[in-house]
Amino acid sequence: MTFQTPKSDEPNQPAKFSPPRVGPRHIARKRLIERLREAQHCALTVVTGSAGFGKTILLVQWRQELMKNGAEVAWLALAADDRHRAVFCHDLRGALARLGIAPQDMPAFEGADADADEAWPVEPVAAAIIALAQRVAKDIYLFIDDYHHVDDPWAHELMRKLVTHSPANLHIVIASRTTPPLSLSRLRVYGQLAEAGFEDLPFSVDETQAFFEQNLPTIKLTAHELQLIQEVTRGWPASLQLIAIMLRNRPATRGQLPVFLRRSGDLQNYLAEDVIAQVPAEMIAFLEMLAPLRRFNAALAAHVTARTQAADLLKRAEEEFLLIQRVETEDRTPWYRFHPLLGEFLGSRLAARGGGIVQTLHRRASAWFASQQMLVAAVRHAKLTGDLGLAVRTVESAMPPDWRFSAVGAMVQLLDHLPEDMLVEHPRLSFLGCLTYALTARPAQAQRWLDQLRRTDAARLPGMEVQLALAEATIAMQRDDGRHVTRLLERPQESWPSNRTLKYVYVGALVTAFAHVGRIREALRLHDEHAVQSDDQGSEIALMFEATLPATYLKQGQVRETARLGEALLEQAETTYGRHSVCAGLCAAMLGDAYYELDRIAEARDVLANRTSLLRASWPDVMVQASLVHARLDRLDQGPAAALAFLQRQAAHLQALGLPRPAAFMLGEAVKILLGDGDHIRAQGVMTQLDALATASEGTADPASADETRAIAALSRARLALVNCNASEALNALQQARAFALAAGRERLLVRVNLLAAAAYEDIEQTPAARQCLVDALNTGAALGLVRTFIDDGEPVTRRFATLRNTAALSPQAAALLDTLLKPGDAAHTPPPARAGKQDAQALAREGVNLTPREREILLLISQAMSNKRIALTLNIAVGTTKWNVRNILTKLGVSSRYDAMTWAREHGFIK
Repeated sequence: MTFQTPKSDEPNQPAKFSPPRVGPRHIARKRLIERLREAQHCALTVVTGSAGFGKTILLVQWRQELMKNGAEVAWLALAADDRHRAVFCHDLRGALARLGIAPQDMPAFEGADADADEAWPVEPVAAAIIALAQRVAKDIYLFIDDYHHVDDPWAHELMRKLVTHSPANLHIVIASRTTPPLSLSRLRVYGQLAEAGFEDLPFSVDETQAFFEQNLPTIKLTAHELQLIQEVTRGWPASLQLIAIMLRNRPATRGQLPVFLRRSGDLQNYLAEDVIAQVPAEMIAFLEMLAPLRRFNAALAAHVTARTQAADLLKRAEEEFLLIQRVETEDRTPWYRFHPLLGEFLGSRLAARGGGIVQTLHRRASAWFASQQMLVAAVRHAKLTGDLGLAVRTVESAMPPDWRFSAVGAMVQLLDHLPEDMLVEHPRLSFLGCLTYALTARPAQAQRWLDQLRRTDAARLPGMEVQLALAEATIAMQRDDGRHVTRLLERPQESWPSNRTLKYVYVGALVTAFAHVGRIREALRLHDEHAVQSDDQGSEIALMFEATLPATYLKQGQVRETARLGEALLEQAETTYGRHSVCAGLCAAMLGDAYYELDRIAEARDVLANRTSLLRASWPDVMVQASLVHARLDRLDQGPAAALAFLQRQAAHLQALGLPRPAAFMLGEAVKILLGDGDHIRAQGVMTQLDALATASEGTADPASADETRAIAALSRARLALVNCNASEALNALQQARAFALAAGRERLLVRVNLLAAAAYEDIEQTPAARQCLVDALNTGAALGLVRTFIDDGEPVTRRFATLRNTAALSPQAAALLDTLLKPGDAAHTPPPARAGKQDAQALAREGVNLTPREREILLLISQAMSNKRIALTLNIAVGTTKWNVRNILTKLGVSSRYDAMTWAREHGFIK
């Protein structure tokens, strides 16, 4: 047989040597390209991943960049025929020819037996290619796509020789569905290998968003939808393409994304035909038996499947077929998982076998996890067998002495299906069940269990008193009763729980209660005195305890510090316990609030995306934080109507939970939105509801919650009074809110109070007092990191900000904040709006008309034939506020139209 150069007119040759075209709808893989760029001088680059992960597109994009930089690049796309040695050599020679390696210099083997290794010596072929490559005076790159088609040992040996002895200018780039047997470990050690693998290829959230923006230009997916898609698909490009096709052809199915992905016939066919088509039947049968497991290692796989060779099969599945992905753990034994969609596919194939095999596998898995004291997984699999007795026995056998909070999820699943009398017979489980219900926002069930437990002999066991107190305190926290928590838990430290996990719960509850009742310094000191021990760093309950520190700062309003601490905690929580873990949810709610306040709107939207549980069932403060930011984002994205509808639903939900203070936050926000939109009548109606909550809070068990509810109502009453031009009433209401803010350490509330007070003082022409309030607000707000408070609450005095420039009383931070606030439309360079002077006010007074300074300004602008929108822009106020003031002016003047108001103003000497 003789090597021959492929003729350009042979079938399929252009496809073999030409990469597919990258259209404008393909996403630039900038992150991965940068990684490859940094390692572009390596002898070998290997991109491995299953079908549909974008290996080819990544190589095409990198090829384009290399060619722009002057490198010589050849492309070779292999096919099933290339498993034959002669075909592979034929195609390889054609690709090398395109790099300037002359085909006539290649050795020929006349009459050689294509199946005899001795007739095809590797060394001369490799030596010839290397020698020819050295003659090329530039970097040359050989891209080989779909290398998994090669199964000939001779071909692998040739490629090993080339990458091991290649000259500095020769670089080989391989994409494959399996890990090529090319002595990668040795190349890795010598720094001559660049890799992008199964864990690198999926799209990030940003890339997923960019993909849909380019492929669905007429449909804008929300942050919630994007996050849901990312969680279901894990960024698998092939599945994203299927979603795009579905949404393009059937937009009405937008709300059924998870069902579509898991049941789509197209996706099932793709998995069967492209992903596992080349995998041996023995391997597929083995992997199907692992489908019920969320994660697995060799020991678990051997126990569940009864395959003694499980370790070898897992190694092949990972290295050769790339069907499983490693899970990052501190365990020396590697753990693996399936891609969620592949796991669903294999699970459906397993279920089709019938015969109770799924239940059998769950039973085996439960027993193994219980033997390892891995409570969460043991209970999950026991419950899935349908045997509740087994589930209880599993909990008792698997529960470690140092109980971990991660058991809560498993306990909730179990408790929902167990009769109460079954657990009363097990006091340790009864206490855990009570605490579980309390920690998962179900205080009524927790209270019922606690009452029942107290009636048993178990309540008199040593150490049970403090545990029952902790359970009751946790229930009180869910009921927003911080004072009761402090009464229960403020006891000598030697009486605190000895169990380390329960101790973190205990101290965390006390820190939260101190912050709630306004004992901020004590909360910070307590947290500092009980720092997490090194052995507990990273545990879920320790992360939750650490989260009480940024939560306390957020109570004060220190959003900059909240963001700094919360970001690290959220990353750790999501990495270790998942995006929907309890600790991740707590951190996300805080960060959403902090990000919004810092005017990092996109980050606030992303961190709260697809976390609806934070709105419905969580700690009271978590629901408040997440709900307020949700409403404010709705207002920015969809308008005030959407925000008001959400706030109305959320207020009703929180009242149904028996949480008047959180409900008051929702109503207060609704009042602010309605007044900003000029809907005074509806605002008054919501104010009536808010006043009713404030009145009902008097004499309740927790004075701190009652005081804050009344402060929220007072702040809203002040807003309403300002719109009604009643500055004195506004100042009286603000004094009540100010008193609470000072007593409880709520500095962000104090900033809001000062902003509204400045507007009130301006309305009664007390300019020095108004100026001092603005200076105080800026100094305090800048120290805290506030931005949106000044945008959302400072509207009535926005035009006054420019007059504070170069004020000596402002701190450097405040001066910088002022510059930020003035950047969008610097009022310092905008001519001041026309103002009504003293003579105009006297003219009004002679006619018995009592217009406020703001109304006089607006009347003057009306007389200049300005529209409501133009007036709003001129005075830096909302259009709705302008409309409301115009209605007030018409009423006070006794006229029915803007034209009549202009006429009245001229006739009575208000304007010339």
